[in-house]
Amino acid sequence: MAVFKGASQDAPFLFYAIQSVFTDEMRSMKSIQRDSLFSAIVPAPFGAIGIRTEPGLLRELVYLPPTFEEKAPDDPLAEKVARQVERYLAEPDSRFDLPLAEVGTAFQRHVWRVIAAIPRGDVLTYGEVARLIQSAPRAVGQACGANWFPLVIPCHRVTASGGLGGFSNRDDETGFHVGVKRWLLAHEGVGGY
Repeated sequence: MAVFKGASQDAPFLFYAIQSVFTDEMRSMKSIQRDSLFSAIVPAPFGAIGIRTEPGLLRELVYLPPTFEEKAPDDPLAEKVARQVERYLAEPDSRFDLPLAEVGTAFQRHVWRVIAAIPRGDVLTYGEVARLIQSAPRAVGQACGANWFPLVIPCHRVTASGGLGGFSNRDDETGFHVGVKRWLLAHEGVGGY
C-alpha cells in the first residue's frame, strides 16, 4: 500500500471512514430528494405510485419501482388521491374524481379523453384509437406515453394490434413499466397479455 508523504498509517482507515460517512449522507440525501418529489407514495403490488400535487390540483401520478417506500400524504388533496388510488388497487371498478392540472398539448388531451372513455375490462389498439380521432397509431402511442395521470386516464387499456405494446414510452417486453401494464390489465380482468 502506498502512503503519501506526510500521511499516517491511519490514513487508509480515515479514508474509508470518511467514505462511509459520505456514502451514508448520500443515501440520506437521495431519500430526502425522493420524499420531496412526491406529496405521497402509495404501495402497489408492482412497486408504488408517486403522487405529486400542487395547490388544489393533482400534478402527476408516477409508477415507481419497489425501492420507493410508502410516504404519508403531505396535504388534503394528496390524501384524497392516495385513498382513491388505494381503492382502485383493491377494486378495479373504482372511479376517480380528482382535479387534474391542465397539461399536455391539445392533441394529447384529445387522445386522453378517448382513452378515459375505455371501460374497465376492455382494450383498444393504438390503431383503433387513431381511427377514432383520425390520426396515426404512433402519435396515439406517444400521447399515451406522455400521460401525466395513469390510472385516472387508463393508458394501459391501449395495446398494440399484435400484443401488449409499450407502456410509459418504454417498450422493453420484460421491463418494469410493461410489467405494470400487464398487472393493471390482469387486475381489470383482461387476459392474454
